[in-house]
Amino acid sequence: MEMNLYKIDYKTLKDILIKTTPENVKEANEALFRAKMTLPAAAKHCGMTQKEMKMTFLEYLKYNKPDYV
Repeated sequence: MEMNLYKIDYKTLKDILIKTTPENVKEANEALFRAKMTLPAAAKHCGMTQKEMKMTFLEYLKYNKPDYV
């Protein structure tokens, strides 16, 4: 019998559903732009799939050009 040191019941663990809001999407896109968040983390932050986040970020890049020299 395996002992669970952290007292976590893995059978009842569930991801919390996050509602996609413009504020969450903006935060995630800016974090991706500045490389402060990974794509899977940004997608989870927004409540999107990774494919949806990729498409959203590509749209963000279209309208927000690099601001560095």
